[in-house]
Amino acid sequence: MKILISSHMFSPTVGGLQTVSALLASQFTRMGHEVRLVTQTPSTKKMLLPYRVVRQPRPARLLSLLRWCDVYLHNNISLRTAWPLLVISRPWIVTHATWISSAGLGGKLRHQVLNRATGISISTAIASHVRTPSVVIGNPYDDEVFREIPNRPRSRELVFCGRLVPDKGAALLLKSLSILKSKKLNPRLTIIGSGSEENRLRATAHELGIAGQVTFGGVKTGRELADSLNSHQIMVVPSVWNEPFGVVALEGIACGCVLVGSEGGGLKGAIGPCGVTFPNGDCDALTACLEELLTSPETRARYRAAAAEHLSHYTKQAIGEKYIEVFASSLSGRAKVSGDAITERNHDQQHRYPEGVPLQSDQGRKPDSKDAEDFVPDAESHFPWQGKRNTVAF
Repeated sequence: MKILISSHMFSPTVGGLQTVSALLASQFTRMGHEVRLVTQTPSTKKMLLPYRVVRQPRPARLLSLLRWCDVYLHNNISLRTAWPLLVISRPWIVTHATWISSAGLGGKLRHQVLNRATGISISTAIASHVRTPSVVIGNPYDDEVFREIPNRPRSRELVFCGRLVPDKGAALLLKSLSILKSKKLNPRLTIIGSGSEENRLRATAHELGIAGQVTFGGVKTGRELADSLNSHQIMVVPSVWNEPFGVVALEGIACGCVLVGSEGGGLKGAIGPCGVTFPNGDCDALTACLEELLTSPETRARYRAAAAEHLSHYTKQAIGEKYIEVFASSLSGRAKVSGDAITERNHDQQHRYPEGVPLQSDQGRKPDSKDAEDFVPDAESHFPWQGKRNTVAF
């Protein structure tokens, strides 16, 4: 199967959308499919990837890529790369990765054109928000990177990981830490990330008298982040806004942390049975959750025991298979959406998929020199599984 992915933002910029797009592209390739990814993110450096990335493609190149593909996946709808579908008909799948505004002409147009797409929502909260039917498939996490390190001492109690902006709630966590201190509890907190609020957060820690308990660790990604998470007992995701999902929660759970997070949006589903939630913005409720976990090793152990089963639903392989089922359904011209949960204005449906589809090849294709690309011509030497292309059973 030839899969074209549109990811408006992509590496080298850092963010949840970029991470998920890269994980999906690599997993589809690993499963034996051919992948091209288009993005508006420029880059001056070539990246070692098992699939081709076309950056800021010109209209002719985008049309050529759409002719090439069997299915067209938008990881978040982008009108900038959707227009070729007016000229060339292909199965169009849109992953709803966040809330879609209805404001302005752009917002209204996005909602309108989604009637032409097969929808995937990353959480039941997003599925309820979107006006068109969608199958719920959560985001994957990198299960090869984020995992527990045996015998690693968990010497620090709390960790926050995210952008340091007001919506993410780090200031709320600092206030909670000061309340815990008044209760004679002095947990150490590591804040991982950067952003516009960093200086203000540092000042707040001093004002609250907890600066000695707080370490600002800067930005960490990949194995460096996984290594740091393995040194902590509890991850706190105190977002003030409603998170669409929460890959960071899965990463924390995979590294052995118990989760405390806000309950609005899709974050509660990402946490599952591996932690506790509290009403968004409620400092007293957050403090109560932390107090219970900090003083009860037995409670922490109970939540950690649920991790393996919960995480099994969000591995790259598990999520990749669900996506391929949706693609196969679109290609077969049968049911429009399928999966674990389908939302259609309070109406649930179930559909079945064909057992397999033949793969196609794109041998001998040369990139358009006018568009910047990242690609590994001899990918098999770098990614041994790249050369295994046969019919895939779903």
